[in-house]
Amino acid sequence: MTVTIAGLRFDRVRYDAEGDVLYLHRGDPATAVDFDESPEGHALRFDAAGELVGVTLIGARAGIDRDGQVSLTLPSRVIVGLDEIGEAIAA
Repeated sequence: MTVTIAGLRFDRVRYDAEGDVLYLHRGDPATAVDFDESPEGHALRFDAAGELVGVTLIGARAGIDRDGQVSLTLPSRVIVGLDEIGEAIAA
């Protein structure tokens, strides 16, 4: 399964239903060397070149169930909807 957000294709997808956390990564997770947090509280991971390689969406299902979307800033705000992550959170 893959998830595409803002033109970025994440090929490593894991959803923790108990914690309602969606882990997304592009390629090998070991490439992440720098970490940041989005204004919404989601974790962002970057490689040595400064490219975004991973996103951890906190409360992914809760956001979809409540608002029909999850907000994420990368650096501009992106709306992540059921079309993007529905399959991943269908636990």
